[in-house]
Amino acid sequence: MNYIEAFIPTATAIGLGGVIGMERQISGHFAGLRTHMLVSLASALFVLACRDLTAQSTVDLTRVVQGIAAGVGFIGAGTILKTKHEHGVLGLTSASTVWLSAAIGTACGLGQYPLAVTSAVMTIIVLVILRPVENHFGNKSKRNRKTGLPSND
Repeated sequence: MNYIEAFIPTATAIGLGGVIGMERQISGHFAGLRTHMLVSLASALFVLACRDLTAQSTVDLTRVVQGIAAGVGFIGAGTILKTKHEHGVLGLTSASTVWLSAAIGTACGLGQYPLAVTSAVMTIIVLVILRPVENHFGNKSKRNRKTGLPSND
């Protein structure tokens, strides 16, 4: 692998992870710009480091991908906090976006750029466009917990 072959997937992984991380950073969430960029880059790196070996040996890329998914799950779990409220949890979306950034980096490492770009765009749509919908229903749910009324009122 030469420098150009290494630059394109790693730069794409950093850029796409950065797009997701920027949304998280602007929104003031736990995992921000640099975290998402580094997770995406690391995932691409793991795949790229093993990709050329598959032609020369019995290295199985599906095992590499499996390891990335499981390992990043632990990082994401570190962003989840239980609050004092009965069912209060913070950080699930941040954990999900960290995991998703790893998947996007993995796709970049595999050369699946249309999949990676489409996934990043869909992620931003979910995070930005659906936030007002979630806030509307989330606020209603919080009001109902305080008043004790059923949540479908």
